[in-house]
Amino acid sequence: MPKIKPFKGVRASKEIATHLISRSYQDYKRKELKSTLKYNPFSFLHILNPGYKFNHESTGNERFQLVRNRYLEFKEDQFLKGESVPSFYLYQCTENGHEYVGIIAAASTYDYNNNVIKKHENTLKVRETLFKEYLKTVGFNAEPVLITYPDQQDIDDIVSRIKQREPEYHFKTTDRNEHKVWIIDDAKDCDKIEQSFAALPHLYIADGHHRSASSYLLSQDLGNKHDSYNYFMSFLIPESQLQIFEFNRLVTDLNDLTKENFLMKLDQHFRIQNRGKEMYKPSKKHHFSMYLDGEFYSLYWRKQVMTIDSPLDDLDTQMLYDYLLQPILDIKDPRNDRRLSYNYGKDALLDMKEQVDNNEYAVGFGLFPATVEQIKKIADADLVMPPKSTYIKPKLPSGLLIYEFENE
Repeated sequence: MPKIKPFKGVRASKEIATHLISRSYQDYKRKELKSTLKYNPFSFLHILNPGYKFNHESTGNERFQLVRNRYLEFKEDQFLKGESVPSFYLYQCTENGHEYVGIIAAASTYDYNNNVIKKHENTLKVRETLFKEYLKTVGFNAEPVLITYPDQQDIDDIVSRIKQREPEYHFKTTDRNEHKVWIIDDAKDCDKIEQSFAALPHLYIADGHHRSASSYLLSQDLGNKHDSYNYFMSFLIPESQLQIFEFNRLVTDLNDLTKENFLMKLDQHFRIQNRGKEMYKPSKKHHFSMYLDGEFYSLYWRKQVMTIDSPLDDLDTQMLYDYLLQPILDIKDPRNDRRLSYNYGKDALLDMKEQVDNNEYAVGFGLFPATVEQIKKIADADLVMPPKSTYIKPKLPSGLLIYEFENE
């Protein structure tokens, strides 16, 4: 019985919203970041990179306090404005012809801790604690956790009805994405949304495990101070709308094996086909591509040696680790081993080829994306995926809507 509720969002002023919102801070190359900060005074990046004002690189608590200062300045200048009543927010983004529509709401840290909101990834304590301290100092969260749920007709009906209204925001950004936001502040609508989600047995985190964990830690520190600390901003989207992409793997060396010996070891578990210069991308589960020494290979898992005792055993990233990366290439820690790297994106396979050709890596592996059903089965079994098992869209912009913690 998940508990979600409306909240008093802080949102971008309508006239500058298209200039204010930003992608994730990590998405910007250095030149693009510098240019945006120089020529766009409205960008939310000024809050996320607060030392720019003083031409000063700051870290830790000093940076957190400067983020807080820039945020307050944006509110004082009316770039950001607070909502007067608790509201839900219907957000729609159209990206490359794919439409994402979901509800932005406050989700319960209690539900997260008690597995009503289910997880499929491990988190790092150091990152949890760091982001908790960040939230505690800055007093807001601008990055909603992406949460998914099985498609529900009653929720779809509410969404369809709300979309008949004129949106509060409707604009395009320079990446050609189209954004729309509807404010849902009618008490009956809000009650109906809360009841519809409460009827579900579980929700599932799609992206944002560290943000969820940090919010829970914050609730342990300050939840008695104000109830707003017991919730975190989430974007709830039906699972049919998620897009899941793969992360490919690249390894710097063959663990002192010759190419021939390496291929012979692979032959124990995979049917190997040399495809030469033909670029090969896996088209189904348990199929892999490999780029080695200027040639592509297809690797098909040998069914007669396949042992699947749990949902995790059926996951391609786990298979690759269990039968290739760990025993053959001696990758013991896929999260921290410097010999192993990851890439993703529409040109990921081509990028992988170029990096191997440039001798940055010895071999690369392309994977088929995981499915929502695989993610849910792993979460339901209280198991966790290997790192970088999924790249999930949508990725929400920062600054359009903000969850602010209250102190009174």
